[in-house]
Amino acid sequence: MKIFIGGILSLLPLIFFGQNAPFRLREERFKKLPFGAVKPAGWIKAQMEKDMQGFAGHLDQIVPDLVNDPIYSTRLHKHSKAKDLGNLKEGDIGGDDQYKWWNSETQSNWRDGFIRNALLLDDDTGKKRVKQYIDHILATQDSDGYLGIYDAELRYRFVSENGELWAKTTLLRGLLAYYEATRDSRVWNAIRRAVDDVLKHYPIHHSDPFFAGKEFSGGVAHGLTFTDICDEMYRLTKDGKYRAYALFLYQNFSANFSFEKDVQWSSIFNPAYKLSGHGVHTYEHLRPLTVAAFSTYDSNYTAALSIYLKRIQDATTVAGGPIGDEWIGGRKANAAQTGYEYCSLQELLDSYAGLLQKTGVARFADQIENTFFNAAQGARDPDHSCIAYLKTDNSYAMTGPLNGGASGDGKQTRYKYSPAHKDAAVCCVPNAARITPYYVQNMWMMQGDSVLVAALLGPSRVQTRINGAAVEIHAATAYPYDLSCVFSIRQAGARAFTLKIRKPAWATAVETDQSYVEENGFIVIRKAFKKNERIRLKWHTQVMDREDAAGAHYFAYGPLVYAHPIPAVAATGSVYTPAFKDYLYMPRIKKEYTYIRNNGAVYKQGGIQLKARENNSATVETLTLVPIGKTILRQAAFME
Repeated sequence: MKIFIGGILSLLPLIFFGQNAPFRLREERFKKLPFGAVKPAGWIKAQMEKDMQGFAGHLDQIVPDLVNDPIYSTRLHKHSKAKDLGNLKEGDIGGDDQYKWWNSETQSNWRDGFIRNALLLDDDTGKKRVKQYIDHILATQDSDGYLGIYDAELRYRFVSENGELWAKTTLLRGLLAYYEATRDSRVWNAIRRAVDDVLKHYPIHHSDPFFAGKEFSGGVAHGLTFTDICDEMYRLTKDGKYRAYALFLYQNFSANFSFEKDVQWSSIFNPAYKLSGHGVHTYEHLRPLTVAAFSTYDSNYTAALSIYLKRIQDATTVAGGPIGDEWIGGRKANAAQTGYEYCSLQELLDSYAGLLQKTGVARFADQIENTFFNAAQGARDPDHSCIAYLKTDNSYAMTGPLNGGASGDGKQTRYKYSPAHKDAAVCCVPNAARITPYYVQNMWMMQGDSVLVAALLGPSRVQTRINGAAVEIHAATAYPYDLSCVFSIRQAGARAFTLKIRKPAWATAVETDQSYVEENGFIVIRKAFKKNERIRLKWHTQVMDREDAAGAHYFAYGPLVYAHPIPAVAATGSVYTPAFKDYLYMPRIKKEYTYIRNNGAVYKQGGIQLKARENNSATVETLTLVPIGKTILRQAAFME
């Protein structure tokens, strides 16, 4: 399978930025809309509502000891003990210090997802809970602006593992979303003071925030994503100091020892280096590198970004799963042997969204849709409010170990469906609560003040201003399960503007009732739109036979990868509440199929029908493949 990697070098200016030259910023192609401007509709809205009735809305009841831990108010001090998270620590590395800060990640990532779901769904009950949480967090802020998990004796004075910047990042992402949706000035003031407190105590070029000794320091490595906050602060204020600080953070991280060295400068420019880190770090660190590349005109950063993207794409399955179970370990993606973590799905999706917004390159949207519609939907339990911590494209059993076998890395429990995964870590479920709101908020973007961009496809509603005038567009569609869409435009009166709709890479043709031109992967409609107008559009495609690096064949139609579902027997595992429990799955009948060349693959009635050879009997059978997101156990890739 050929995966897009080229083009970015030619789209970004390559102008030398000397060490003593004045700080300058690259021009970004698209602009993010304020959080809340884009709302979900159709099946996406229904799934978010289901999640709020499930793990996204009730994690504080599923694991109350973790979520209700007052870590931001009763702060960590030098005599604090490692917290009992209820997980099996066999096979973990990093020592006890990581368990001190871990609840900040669990809580704040979940709260971030809860805030975004409640606001996008306009859920009155949820919004009341959000308001209570916001009031509580603001009350924990110190008079000097500090928001975080450490007392005055510890904060900003670390020489080993800590969660200082990571705890702030996960917290502030949720606060920023709330501020944008509500324009609550109290929240903005709290955010600004908290961020400027970091800049004061870790002064740019005169501090060493990523020095942590020579031991594993996962919290410190996660802290590099504080660049998310810097990037948002720059977007909201246009103050270049925040981008300059993001560049400093990446440079300081590269200069220090870390086990998570995939994104470090020396690793990127070592042609023999292979990605080896904890997958979620590797994929979230694409964002700091992207922000750094857009914070300087040094062409080396653009080259570094292209190299890093190529390595990530080699480690991503055809179904959009970035491997790491939990370590990448120098491997390439394999349908049955390399799993991907739900945290990595969210982090890579968010990283590609930043690249889409900054570069305007349409293929990054294809990457996002692939991950969201295939790997992410395929790691959800279709029948219960649970997700898989780890999942493979070819999934033959979900009982804990990889495909039901023995694990060589301690006691592996992550290949199962759970509303918490407390025995491993309550990190993937919070990220599963985040992923859909993050997809939704990036569905529409602006280019300048006069061009509205439908960047990610699916049912949605956007309200914004084009050339200063209010415009609302509803996208009515069952996409990706149906490839047609009706865009309904509403405005106060007839007005001219430009609408750009991304043309997916898999689309062979487009059928629409509008005059358009194609530009750089987008359908562009320039006209005077009526007060109320509809645009009808349908994508055409064909069954695609894609081959991965291992020689396995996948079948796709449109944005969806299809798989042969394996009938499963379900068993109940850990019970958290009467409504929330773990589910384990074993196959009723174990069959595996081999690819044949004259397979006659055809799309029919929502599935792909094809012929394949059953391995045990060597007989050729006709199979019906379904979207991978509608499966639990499955075979998605077929060796020849």
